This record gives sequence, C-alpha cells and structure tokens, in this order.
Amino acid sequence: MDWHDEGIVLSTRSYGESGAIAEVLTRDHGRHLGLVRGGAGRRYKGILQPGNSVSVHWRARLSEHLGSFTVEMLKARAGVLMEEAFALTGLTAACAIAGILPEREAHAPLYEGLSVLLDTMEDADIWPAVFVRWELGLLQELGFGLELGQCAATGSRDDLAYVSPRSGGAVSREAGAPYAERLFRLPPFMVGSQAGIGHPDDMTEGLRITGHFLERHFYAPLGRHLPDARIRLMQRMTARAALT
Repeated sequence: MDWHDEGIVLSTRSYGESGAIAEVLTRDHGRHLGLVRGGAGRRYKGILQPGNSVSVHWRARLSEHLGSFTVEMLKARAGVLMEEAFALTGLTAACAIAGILPEREAHAPLYEGLSVLLDTMEDADIWPAVFVRWELGLLQELGFGLELGQCAATGSRDDLAYVSPRSGGAVSREAGAPYAERLFRLPPFMVGSQAGIGHPDDMTEGLRITGHFLERHFYAPLGRHLPDARIRLMQRMTARAALT
C-alpha cells in the first residue's frame, strides 16, 4: 500500500531513539499519521514543524497499519510564525483544532482553508477573521453548520444581529431583542455578503461562537474541553480587543 499527497504538518512526537510519528493533514487522504524514520534528527528538524506544507509518500504493508512517511518540504511557514507570539498562538490553535478531524477521512476544503489561513498569519489584522471562518467551515463540513443566512424565528434575511447558542441559527434584531442576554452577538464579518475584516471585538465574539459549538459537538461528548491552545487564542484575542 502506498500513496503520494501534499499536506500540512499538525504535530510530531518522538518514537524510539531516532524516529518520529508525524500527524499530517493531507489534501486527499485526510488527517493521517505515519512514522518518519530519522524524524528526530537534524535533517527533519526544520521540516516536521507545525504549519509547514510538505510532500508526503506513505507506505505500509496493510492499509490499517501506521505505515511510514517520506517527507519533503513544500512551503516553510513555521520559522516565521514562531517569531511572533500572536501568530504562534494562532498556529498552535489551528493545528490543535484540525486534530479533531476523523483520521484518514478526506476533507479537501478544510485542507485548502487551513492553507489559506496559515498564509494570512503574518497579518494580525486579517487572520483572526479567517480563523473564525475556517472553524465555521469545519463545523459545516462535519455536519454541524450554523445557519447564519436568515432569521431562525422569522425567516427574514435583514438586520441579523444574534446567534442562538442552542440551534446555531441567526436571529434578527427585533426577534432576538427580548432574549438578547441569552444569545450570541452576530459579528457582521461572519455573514456572507458582509464578510471582511472585523473589529477585534467582533473577532473575539466570532471565536466565542465557533468555540461554543466546537466544544458542544466534538469535545464535550468525550468529556473534554477545547484544546488549551484554542483557549489561549481566545484569551489573547480578548486582550487585544481590550487595547483598541
């Protein structure tokens, strides 16, 4: 069994004296693990960093085996992003969230979206909004998409101002007014035609919304909370918003 693909390194861990097990989100083979022989050595140190794009060749005797990876660098991002604390927080959070994807299940749109997200991370004014929209795409791709195009109560597409924490549906300002304290505020950048760069407060609220539904649908059923890296991102974004 073998295949070639391109992917993004999500994580690595040591294996034996010199090997490493790499977790890679690939375009056509999903989130996949493989043993990189010599992966703990100097040759692979700069390649097997989270956020780097790599070419991977996977081999195994049987499809259910862990198998081994041969990897080559396609695009180095980690070195630049690790130099800036906020970008590093976003990088680690994105890789942690990608780790909830079912293993070996292809989700090409999420791979492409993660590539775009990582490519924007040198611009701190843009990437938090892209991060939120990538998480929205992840929820959609895995069957838990939010309905933000029209009011869940009236069907109206006008003046959408809130999101229901129960249904994930948008609510208009008028319909939601009596229950505003129990609803999320809907940032304009999260609604299709109004998508763009949001104010830091909007991005913080966007992260709060997607984090709520990620935890509800994927982590809480397993008795877990959002990854620590994702929690730190929310904290940093909240702090940045407080300064503006």
